[in-house]
Amino acid sequence: MLDANKIVLTPEEEDNIEITDFGLGNLENEGLQIVVYENNEYYCAKELVLMPKQVCSEHKHPPRGNQPGKMETFRCLFGQVWLFVEGEILNETNRFLKNVDSNYFKAGKSIHLLPGDQYTIQPDTFHWFVSGEKGAIVSEFSTPSDDATDIFRNPNIIRT
Repeated sequence: MLDANKIVLTPEEEDNIEITDFGLGNLENEGLQIVVYENNEYYCAKELVLMPKQVCSEHKHPPRGNQPGKMETFRCLFGQVWLFVEGEILNETNRFLKNVDSNYFKAGKSIHLLPGDQYTIQPDTFHWFVSGEKGAIVSEFSTPSDDATDIFRNPNIIRT
Protein backbone atom coordinates (compact mmCIF):
# COMPACT_ATOMS: atom_id res chain seq x y z
CA MET A 1 0.00 0.00 0.00
CA LEU A 2 2.88 2.37 0.77
CA ASP A 3 4.55 1.67 -2.60
CA ALA A 4 1.27 2.10 -4.48
CA ASN A 5 0.90 5.54 -2.91
CA LYS A 6 4.50 6.54 -3.68
CA ILE A 7 5.57 6.62 -0.04
CA VAL A 8 9.24 5.74 -0.13
CA LEU A 9 10.87 4.08 2.87
CA THR A 10 14.53 3.53 3.57
CA PRO A 11 15.67 -0.10 3.93
CA GLU A 12 15.98 0.50 7.69
CA GLU A 13 12.40 1.81 7.89
CA GLU A 14 11.15 -1.20 5.92
CA ASP A 15 12.96 -3.55 8.30
CA ASN A 16 11.42 -1.82 11.31
CA ILE A 17 7.74 -1.73 10.27
CA GLU A 18 5.77 -2.75 13.33
CA ILE A 19 2.82 -5.03 12.73
CA THR A 20 0.61 -5.44 15.78
CA ASP A 21 -2.57 -7.35 16.47
CA PHE A 22 -2.48 -6.08 20.07
CA GLY A 23 -2.08 -9.68 21.23
CA LEU A 24 -5.63 -10.52 20.14
CA GLY A 25 -4.78 -12.79 17.20
CA ASN A 26 -7.20 -11.02 14.84
CA LEU A 27 -4.85 -8.87 12.73
CA GLU A 28 -7.04 -8.71 9.63
CA ASN A 29 -9.82 -7.07 11.64
CA GLU A 30 -8.11 -5.44 14.64
CA GLY A 31 -4.54 -4.27 14.39
CA LEU A 32 -2.18 -1.73 12.89
CA GLN A 33 0.98 -1.40 10.83
CA ILE A 34 3.31 1.39 11.98
CA VAL A 35 6.31 3.08 10.36
CA VAL A 36 8.18 5.31 12.81
CA TYR A 37 10.24 8.01 11.12
CA GLU A 38 11.29 9.82 14.28
CA ASN A 39 10.50 9.54 17.98
CA ASN A 40 12.61 11.65 20.28
CA GLU A 41 12.17 13.75 23.42
CA TYR A 42 10.53 16.57 21.43
CA TYR A 43 8.26 15.02 18.79
CA CYS A 44 7.20 11.88 16.93
CA ALA A 45 6.36 11.27 13.25
CA LYS A 46 4.79 8.02 11.99
CA GLU A 47 2.73 6.49 9.21
CA LEU A 48 -0.20 4.38 10.38
CA VAL A 49 -1.23 1.82 7.77
CA LEU A 50 -4.58 0.07 8.03
CA MET A 51 -5.77 -2.82 5.89
CA PRO A 52 -9.33 -2.59 4.51
CA LYS A 53 -11.85 -2.16 7.35
CA GLN A 54 -9.11 -2.73 9.96
CA VAL A 55 -9.82 -1.29 13.42
CA CYS A 56 -7.23 0.18 15.79
CA SER A 57 -8.40 -0.67 19.31
CA GLU A 58 -9.70 2.03 21.63
CA HIS A 59 -6.96 3.54 23.76
CA LYS A 60 -5.59 6.73 25.25
CA HIS A 61 -2.16 8.17 25.94
CA PRO A 62 -2.08 9.06 29.66
CA PRO A 63 0.04 11.67 31.43
CA ARG A 64 3.70 10.75 31.91
CA GLY A 65 5.84 12.68 34.35
CA ASN A 66 5.21 16.37 33.74
CA GLN A 67 3.59 15.80 30.32
CA PRO A 68 -0.23 15.74 30.05
CA GLY A 69 -0.16 12.78 27.65
CA LYS A 70 0.48 12.50 23.94
CA MET A 71 -1.21 15.05 21.68
CA GLU A 72 -1.41 13.75 18.13
CA THR A 73 -2.57 15.01 14.77
CA PHE A 74 -3.81 12.50 12.21
CA ARG A 75 -3.61 13.50 8.53
CA CYS A 76 -5.22 11.12 6.05
CA LEU A 77 -3.03 10.47 3.00
CA PHE A 78 -4.89 7.59 1.34
CA GLY A 79 -8.29 5.95 1.71
CA GLN A 80 -10.65 7.11 4.38
CA VAL A 81 -10.65 6.83 8.13
CA TRP A 82 -13.37 7.16 10.72
CA LEU A 83 -11.83 8.42 13.93
CA PHE A 84 -13.88 8.14 17.11
CA VAL A 85 -13.02 10.21 20.18
CA GLU A 86 -14.65 10.59 23.57
CA GLY A 87 -17.97 12.36 23.26
CA GLU A 88 -21.48 11.67 22.11
CA ILE A 89 -22.33 8.07 21.32
CA LEU A 90 -23.50 7.61 17.77
CA ASN A 91 -25.37 4.60 16.43
CA GLU A 92 -22.97 4.38 13.49
CA THR A 93 -20.13 2.97 15.61
CA ASN A 94 -21.62 -0.53 15.54
CA ARG A 95 -21.43 -0.76 11.75
CA PHE A 96 -17.63 -0.66 12.03
CA LEU A 97 -17.33 -3.24 14.81
CA LYS A 98 -18.74 -6.40 13.22
CA ASN A 99 -15.56 -8.49 13.53
CA VAL A 100 -14.23 -7.25 16.88
CA ASP A 101 -15.46 -7.31 20.49
CA SER A 102 -17.58 -4.14 20.54
CA ASN A 103 -17.80 -4.16 24.35
CA TYR A 104 -14.45 -2.34 24.46
CA PHE A 105 -15.37 0.58 22.19
CA LYS A 106 -17.06 3.50 23.97
CA ALA A 107 -15.73 6.65 22.24
CA GLY A 108 -18.50 7.73 19.88
CA LYS A 109 -17.82 11.19 18.48
CA SER A 110 -17.11 10.50 14.81
CA ILE A 111 -14.65 12.40 12.61
CA HIS A 112 -14.54 11.26 8.98
CA LEU A 113 -11.14 11.86 7.37
CA LEU A 114 -10.54 11.84 3.62
CA PRO A 115 -7.16 12.45 1.94
CA GLY A 116 -5.91 15.88 3.01
CA ASP A 117 -8.13 16.05 6.10
CA GLN A 118 -6.60 16.17 9.54
CA TYR A 119 -7.72 16.15 13.17
CA THR A 120 -5.86 16.72 16.44
CA ILE A 121 -6.57 14.40 19.37
CA GLN A 122 -6.07 16.02 22.75
CA PRO A 123 -3.90 14.30 25.41
CA ASP A 124 -5.43 11.62 27.64
CA THR A 125 -8.45 11.17 25.32
CA PHE A 126 -9.85 7.74 24.51
CA HIS A 127 -10.00 7.17 20.75
CA TRP A 128 -10.13 4.46 18.11
CA PHE A 129 -10.20 4.43 14.34
CA VAL A 130 -11.13 2.26 11.38
CA SER A 131 -10.31 2.37 7.69
CA GLY A 132 -12.67 2.16 4.74
CA GLU A 133 -12.96 -0.37 1.92
CA LYS A 134 -9.50 0.36 0.43
CA GLY A 135 -7.56 0.57 3.70
CA ALA A 136 -5.85 3.79 4.71
CA ILE A 137 -2.57 5.54 5.31
CA VAL A 138 -2.51 8.17 8.04
CA SER A 139 0.42 10.39 8.97
CA GLU A 140 0.69 10.97 12.70
CA PHE A 141 2.52 13.97 14.11
CA SER A 142 2.68 14.08 17.89
CA THR A 143 4.47 14.82 21.08
CA PRO A 144 6.84 11.96 22.06
CA SER A 145 5.32 8.49 21.84
CA ASP A 146 5.58 5.70 24.41
CA ASP A 147 3.22 2.96 23.26
CA ALA A 148 4.02 0.79 26.29
CA THR A 149 2.14 3.22 28.56
CA ASP A 150 -1.02 3.41 26.43
CA ILE A 151 -4.22 2.48 28.26
CA PHE A 152 -6.61 0.25 26.30
CA ARG A 153 -10.26 -0.34 27.16
CA ASN A 154 -9.81 -4.03 26.35
CA PRO A 155 -7.87 -5.60 29.25
CA ASN A 156 -6.80 -8.49 27.00
CA ILE A 157 -4.60 -6.24 24.88
CA ILE A 158 -0.85 -6.65 25.15
CA ARG A 159 1.18 -3.67 23.94
CA THR A 160 4.93 -3.33 24.32
